[in-house]
Amino acid sequence: MLNRLQESDIKLLRVFYAVASCNGFTAAEPVLRMQRPNISAAIKKLEERLDLVLCHRGRGGFQMTKEGEVVFQETKRIFNAFDNFVFNLKSLHDDYSGHITLVLMAGLATSMQLAVSKAVKSTMKKFDDIHVNIQTRLYNEVEHVALSGECHLVLSTYDMVKPESVTFHPTGVHCKGRLYCAPTHPLAKYREADALPDNMRIEDFPAIGMSGLSSVNYINGENRLAIQTFSDSYDVCMAAVMTGEYVGLLPDYIAKEQGAATGLVPICKGSLFEFSHELFVMNGKNTRLNPVLRHCIKELEYFISESQK
Repeated sequence: MLNRLQESDIKLLRVFYAVASCNGFTAAEPVLRMQRPNISAAIKKLEERLDLVLCHRGRGGFQMTKEGEVVFQETKRIFNAFDNFVFNLKSLHDDYSGHITLVLMAGLATSMQLAVSKAVKSTMKKFDDIHVNIQTRLYNEVEHVALSGECHLVLSTYDMVKPESVTFHPTGVHCKGRLYCAPTHPLAKYREADALPDNMRIEDFPAIGMSGLSSVNYINGENRLAIQTFSDSYDVCMAAVMTGEYVGLLPDYIAKEQGAATGLVPICKGSLFEFSHELFVMNGKNTRLNPVLRHCIKELEYFISESQK
């Protein structure tokens, strides 16, 4: 079993990272500029070093094991942190080439994702030899990745008390939402009602919450949502709501983008448990905001604001 990383282990991990990212040996060949037998030998050697089976390969195609998934996620963190270190080191010499990592909250609106692509294009056009790694994280992970050094910038809503260790750059955009249910849910018939009947309480209906969301969102005056289970993203929350077994808080953009396919119903004209979460570009206080990152932040703020007009 591996006790200490050697330079050769880093090279083997880079091979595995490429294979896992490309979801297969063949797809990773042009990325690694290696032939399949050499890739296979490297993966086998890494498995021997780690004393773990990382993936299955054969007629059924490439498939990572549970252990392989863990190693892949940890490898991603290592390489992100290393790329960030190299980029920050270069910037001390006024060399702004290299990779920057931008993390997006999972489940952002399509219009916001398109705005991100425009901001990234503008940044890459202004600074030569800059490449941007765009990744996603679950809502309850965004604060951690901003602080950990895994990335340079994070784009996410945030509704908790803001920690002093994170810098928040407002985009001027708020993500509004409310309580939704499926068309088959008993509360769907109260779509146009001003309020639920006096003999009916929202607490009597199971609700799904989202990990990391402030509990304040589940309280509306004397009404409280009866949270029975949790999701880790709005997409998954929508899937649970569509079973017809739960009500749940969802951003309006999800209902708008998925409305035709899902028929999501806002309960009581959407007046129940309304929320408005501000969208921020975030970075850890230890992140050195050089001209590249400052330009990227400015462009993100501009294009996201424009996308909502």
